[in-house]
Amino acid sequence: MSVIEKCTSYTRAREAKAAGLYPYFLNFDGRDAGSARMADGREVVMCGSNDYLGLSTDPRVVEAAARAAHRHGAGCTGSRFLNGNLELHDQLERELAQFFGKPAALVLTTGYQANLGAIAGLCGPGDIVFLDKEAHASLIDAARLSRARIQWFAHNDAADLETKLARVAGGADCMVVVDGVYSMEGDLCPLPELVDVCEKYGATLLVDDAHGGGVLDKGRGTASHFALTDRVPLITLTFSKAFGSIGGAVLGDEEVIDFLRHNARSLMFSASASPSNTAAALESLRILQNEPWRCSTVADNADFMRRELTELGYEVGDSRTPIVPVATGDDISTLLAWNLLIEQGVYVNAVLPPAASPRLRTSYTAVQTEEQLARAVEGFRAVRDRILRVPVGA
Repeated sequence: MSVIEKCTSYTRAREAKAAGLYPYFLNFDGRDAGSARMADGREVVMCGSNDYLGLSTDPRVVEAAARAAHRHGAGCTGSRFLNGNLELHDQLERELAQFFGKPAALVLTTGYQANLGAIAGLCGPGDIVFLDKEAHASLIDAARLSRARIQWFAHNDAADLETKLARVAGGADCMVVVDGVYSMEGDLCPLPELVDVCEKYGATLLVDDAHGGGVLDKGRGTASHFALTDRVPLITLTFSKAFGSIGGAVLGDEEVIDFLRHNARSLMFSASASPSNTAAALESLRILQNEPWRCSTVADNADFMRRELTELGYEVGDSRTPIVPVATGDDISTLLAWNLLIEQGVYVNAVLPPAASPRLRTSYTAVQTEEQLARAVEGFRAVRDRILRVPVGA
């Protein structure tokens, strides 16, 4: 089969569109705190956003982005390595490092590129990257790009990791790569056990904290949540979740960050983050420091939805974060459930393989009101018998 034939034989999306059940690339016409307006005019409670702190539409963040665009233009049109560096980038690095308790930081254009730069910049042929089986796609791609050997270990299983590290101890440089918070399940990595194992075998630990940074422990993330910041050598972040912008960063020792400045291809060969995106992330970081209530409120909102969904009979897994998955069974039931909820004015994410097993991925923010959350609960209640196939009064 040729490359083109492979494309023409792909019918999955076309079939979903024909059935009126295509859940991707939908157009939105506007958003506010906790809700969204779709292009067809429907107003929905937004339970599918990663805007955990509600900062992407905060007037202060929007104004900071606008000021930066007026001063510096719409884009930097060059890599930071050559002609695209701004004092905004340097300032964001300094404040990120200070807030997250690491010596230094390196800002890249996306969170995806932060992972590519950190892993492929530090690892190479002859090294081994140990990946949790539920690791984010960007971490997998980064390991492949590095040309290091990849070893998988069972999800959140420090004992399995130790067994596999013991087989190669002393024979290769090893990096262990995990998510702090897993984006599809909302569960935390067992960081204390992982740190102990990595230190025992001399492996370098990298924690991708895309969904923990800005959320856990007053925003300081997974490592701080476990009081282990000093024992986690590398942390990566994205600004497209809690920080309401786009971009990413690597946090670590000064020598490591300096090495990546001169060796991370995703930094050196990509245009730098735009002035507006950088300024938005910086303003969000400052708001977070002054308004830690956002972290406790998003946790409370997610706890409320977990309790309510569980009482309705839904399975929500081991989530302990703003991400609350809802089990659906198979691809078709997932698409049908997503569509039923849209009809009830509740927007969630329909997740299908290969991203993860079929499910509805729901997520919550610090700015959703009690009324909006109640509407979401009522939406799930209204479709419960059709999703779970149980009597409404059960």
